[in-house]
Amino acid sequence: MRKQKKVSESYVIMTELVLPNDTNTLHNLMGGKMMHWMDIVSAIAAQRHSNRIVVTASVDNVSFAESIKLGNVVTLEAKVTRAFSSSMEVHIVVYAEDIPSGRKVMSNQAFFTFVAVDQSGKAIDVPEAIPETEEEIKLYDGALRRRQLRLVLAGRMKPSEANELRSIFDLKEDQK
Repeated sequence: MRKQKKVSESYVIMTELVLPNDTNTLHNLMGGKMMHWMDIVSAIAAQRHSNRIVVTASVDNVSFAESIKLGNVVTLEAKVTRAFSSSMEVHIVVYAEDIPSGRKVMSNQAFFTFVAVDQSGKAIDVPEAIPETEEEIKLYDGALRRRQLRLVLAGRMKPSEANELRSIFDLKEDQK
């Protein structure tokens, strides 16, 4: 039987200040810098869950709901939503805060996938993630569909084999 760990045990919060070197010519945070921070915070969450070295396997869509300005305080929250045999899906939510005005907005969210590896770089089993809260259960339940979609888009799974996506794609058995 696989070891188990509560989702809450992987929770990580990281805070950064947007400085001039982090911005573009419009004084907005550069997307690449945001992705760098998201990769760091989510890798820490995956390492905390697996107690192993982890490597980034995939990044889902990252879109900016709100721009992040020079001088904003950025808070990134990450936690493992579900663990498969050696891979883990991590959900990241990003908030931007303008402290002088008191305005705080959610600017980004994304799912990253990590694989735990041993010292030689070989994939290694990770503990099962146990959701407890309503939000954790919702993210956990959707993780298998998101995983299958990633695999289909990467060409590593046929749409007809993605049982969780069957209703979305309206696939029939004869379309294999």
